[in-house]
This record gives sequence, C-alpha cells and structure tokens, in this order.
Amino acid sequence: MTQTANTPKALDAFIARKAEIDAMLARLARLSDEHFNASPDEINWGHVGTLTHYAELLKRITDAAFREGEHAP
Repeated sequence: MTQTANTPKALDAFIARKAEIDAMLARLARLSDEHFNASPDEINWGHVGTLTHYAELLKRITDAAFREGEHAP
C-alpha cells in the first residue's frame, strides 16, 4: 500500500482519536465546573489528593503535547 493510499485511513483514525479526546476534555470541563462534585462544606485532604493526582496526570499530557518538562528538547 502506498503512502497516498494510507492517508485517508490515517486521517480517519486521527479524526476518531481527536473526537475521543474532545469528548474527554468536555467531560472534564463539566466536572471541573461542578467543582469535581465536591461540596465546599465537605472538602477534605482526600479531595486535595484526588485533584493533585488528576493534575499530575494532566501535566504529563500537557508536557508531552507542548514539549515541556521531561519532553522538552
């Protein structure tokens, strides 16, 4: 199969993956808008730990996407 023949399939796969990412980002944005379903009167260090974990995972992604941190050239 030639490079030209592969391009439409690669483009379709790329668009499908992008749609998955967009959906996940939208869900995360909605959850963040709802303060990660935490009531201000009930916040404890467990909530902080959970958000710290989420932030660490997202930092790995943003570092890779923007070539920062350990992914910096």
